[in-house]
Amino acid sequence: MSIQPRLHVTLDGFNLALPRGTGVATYARTLSYALKEMSYEVDVLYGLNIPAKAQSLLREILFFDQVCSEEQSRRARFMGARWKERFRAELLGHRAVSIPVDRHVDTRSFSERLPAFDSLFNARDLFITAWTHYRRTRRFLNITLPNTPDVMHWTYPLPIRARNTRNVYTIHDLVPLRLPHTTLDNKTNHLRLITDIVQNADAICTVSEASKRDIIDFAPQASAITYNTYQSVREQSAVQNLSIDIIRQTLNRLYDLRVGGYFLYYGSIEPKKNIARLIEAFLASESQRQLVVVGAMAWKAENEQQLLERGKRLGRIIQMEYLPENDLMMLIRGTRAVLFPSLTEGFGLPVVEAMMMGTPVMTSREASLPEVVGQAGLMVDAYDTISIMEGIQTLDQDDALCNQMCQKGPVQARNFDMTNYQVKLKKFYNTVLD
Repeated sequence: MSIQPRLHVTLDGFNLALPRGTGVATYARTLSYALKEMSYEVDVLYGLNIPAKAQSLLREILFFDQVCSEEQSRRARFMGARWKERFRAELLGHRAVSIPVDRHVDTRSFSERLPAFDSLFNARDLFITAWTHYRRTRRFLNITLPNTPDVMHWTYPLPIRARNTRNVYTIHDLVPLRLPHTTLDNKTNHLRLITDIVQNADAICTVSEASKRDIIDFAPQASAITYNTYQSVREQSAVQNLSIDIIRQTLNRLYDLRVGGYFLYYGSIEPKKNIARLIEAFLASESQRQLVVVGAMAWKAENEQQLLERGKRLGRIIQMEYLPENDLMMLIRGTRAVLFPSLTEGFGLPVVEAMMMGTPVMTSREASLPEVVGQAGLMVDAYDTISIMEGIQTLDQDDALCNQMCQKGPVQARNFDMTNYQVKLKKFYNTVLD
């Protein structure tokens, strides 16, 4: 009997290289783990400032020096080596080089941030060069990979195409086009990019039926090549298996929080997350519990900043800009409920994470959120502060409802577990290859 070769997929490291985790970085990391568990060969392609001609050991050192850290400078001195490399890449296409991981560098500090992989590759300034090239020419940058995969899966809309393979692109949502006032994107460029991806892609992957409808609505020709795989959430067994006594002690000692004594919002602080209405509704609810906000200011958040400061002065709101993943999961387990009345979501990762932990969740009826939460959460009108306030009051007072959601949440979350996700991924890649 002949042995079928392993399917070989390369993922981009565009978001994986960022110093702070984003929803897209979580998506890419989870995708890498799903593929490795399926026994696929997985490579990851980065675009860090690592000279292609650097010796092997230096490439390894520079990779771990730069990954998940702020880049000091993106500028390239005119006619310098970095400038010439970018110019050559725009003219002839880029070439990736391997990043050896030979255990010279102690990588244990990166265990939570790195994806699962067989090989790592880097093309110096790949993503900067691609955006510059696209804005100037409206053409995708070509790249040659040392080990050509069966599928190059770009986990974000990027104006790049790998040579001699099938290129698929994940479009998580169309927020810059559906709610243009909530983002800083150049809307003309974004619409062009989505249009060009639809024309260039072998397939488009997305993460909900709502996002699939939006993509087809803005680009009807995408209907034949767009597939919804949803996305998954990695089990947090280390935190899920902790006793409530340990959760109680940890939250009290580290954060001065009481189990069940606070509500929780986590995510970026930006207009689409609807933080201003959430804070107004929370302050109007007169709940004796506090609201813990875990997230940093992103963009267009001046109004949110003012309301946050007011809530903090009143002692009603606690803000933490960033938490390690394990600590955040303990806060999710210990909260009365996660509050997430977003104006739009491609998927809604916090909702699924809360349900997985058996934590009640309040969310909105917008975009993907109804299909993700099902009957396991409390739904409110995202544009109505009174509706949000009443939702908070219900969660604050109704123990029986909260107990029901604690039971229903994990059942609903299993629809997005790794097994279901892998079934959808396998079907998607098989369709692309066929």
